[in-house]
Amino acid sequence: MNKTGKLELTWVGKNEEKRIEPRILVEDKSKSNIQHDVETENMLIHGDNLIALKALEQDYAGKIKCIYIDPPYNTGNAFEHYDDGVEHSIWLTLMKQRLELLKGLLSNDGAIVIQIDDNEQAYLKVLCDEIFGRVNHVNTIVVKMSDASGPKMAHIDKKFPKLKEYLLIYKKEKISINVQTEEKTKWDSEYKNFLDLSKEDIEKMLNLTNKNEIDEVNEKLPSSLISLNDAFKKYKVGQSEKDKFNFSRENAWRIARTSNASTIRRVIQNETDLNQNIAIAIVNDVTMFVKADFDRGSKEPRVQYVFASDTMNVPLGDLWLHINTSFNSEGGVTLKNGQKPESLIKTIIAAFSNPGDFVLDSFLGSGTTAAVAHKMNRKWIGIELGEQAYTHSKVRLDNVIEGEQTGISKDVDWTGGGGYRFYELAPSLLEKHPILPIYQINNDYNFEMLCEAICKLEGFKYEPIGEMHGKSSETRYIHISKDYISGEYIQNIVKELDENHSVLIYGTKIQSDLKLPENIEVKRIPKDLLKKYDFESEVR
Repeated sequence: MNKTGKLELTWVGKNEEKRIEPRILVEDKSKSNIQHDVETENMLIHGDNLIALKALEQDYAGKIKCIYIDPPYNTGNAFEHYDDGVEHSIWLTLMKQRLELLKGLLSNDGAIVIQIDDNEQAYLKVLCDEIFGRVNHVNTIVVKMSDASGPKMAHIDKKFPKLKEYLLIYKKEKISINVQTEEKTKWDSEYKNFLDLSKEDIEKMLNLTNKNEIDEVNEKLPSSLISLNDAFKKYKVGQSEKDKFNFSRENAWRIARTSNASTIRRVIQNETDLNQNIAIAIVNDVTMFVKADFDRGSKEPRVQYVFASDTMNVPLGDLWLHINTSFNSEGGVTLKNGQKPESLIKTIIAAFSNPGDFVLDSFLGSGTTAAVAHKMNRKWIGIELGEQAYTHSKVRLDNVIEGEQTGISKDVDWTGGGGYRFYELAPSLLEKHPILPIYQINNDYNFEMLCEAICKLEGFKYEPIGEMHGKSSETRYIHISKDYISGEYIQNIVKELDENHSVLIYGTKIQSDLKLPENIEVKRIPKDLLKKYDFESEVR
């Protein structure tokens, strides 16, 4: 008997698929802040993020370059602004629904970064492998988020204090990471290990002038270094010549421990005889020591070491210790147990996006992601369900626009500007009649909202032009009317269209004996809307 199966995470309720109504977003102009940028594409959305993500699907599918989310960790603790203790299987279901929508919004060259702690990290990793594909797992980053002090030390006799969290990173199809570095300014053990040399060794080597002194240093150097000789040369690159070296403090690490001959030749060519095997270059006030063997036949150098004697920007690995953990009240707001440091979000956004790209956070909380994206000249979309959309996110973003100087502001030379539009999720399009056993159009909907909602429900993009309210292709249009729809009415609204165009017409009052051409379809409100309306009325 053949048995088949697949590797997956299962839980109660996993396969209970629920269709989500594609709601419309209604701008609250009293809360939008566009005084400095009336053309802004930034969006702050108040409402359930599952419904909001569905609302964004039509216009933003495949357009978001970087997604960062910091979902509730399901720790069992009751937070001030979040109920973070949802039963395990329910938490997985909530995450699965949202991750599937987020994947659809992600661009093909985009990445999603999910911050999580130990409680659900292992399960979330398997779930993400299933949704995004295990082959699309980029990294699992460990981030130091706190120090071993205070309340964390209360039970050290029972467990080690929690100091770290995780970043699960997945790509859609392909990504090119903008490499991030941290500057090493102290000669600590990590810097020393990276160079395999001490500060004292370097200082001696930079000041040697004769063979005897060189030989004395050689005896103390690691065996991995080939012997120094008296044929090295010091030189300083002038300001006008520095470009030809393609070399600076920022990319110093790229040359470290490389065997790329062409790279090293850019450093020493024309300045050092290729038969010499040592060169010291001072470029942009960074002293670099080049040590190489040469094949004298081909004159191709094989480099042993290159290092900065002053400071070095070393590329980040998957252990992040550089994050500033003293970040309370950044942006003028505080969200206890829910706020993340701007330095962390800056590293993520810089790695996975470029200026002008869209960044999205569907668990916006205190507004950190939107604030950092704004300061870094990215377009952003933030979604928040709770009251902190008003009390934290909006307040913080208004402060950013006014040029507040906390967080990363000084690092990115932020002085203020930009804007955003504030949106509320519209209620469900149809509601039960208070007396009769029927559904009716929600009384909160005006005609413009009704038109946009029907367009979204039918898969049309809402773009009122002339007699038409939207289109789904270059030849397919939709028209919605409160008037009596007769044959004459239809002729009047389609007279400007070509023969190959088709029109879907929605109305509340329709002539019963209409004879329609093949390119015209007429539907009734609300009868025909009910045929498409099998959504969950609310999601919580």
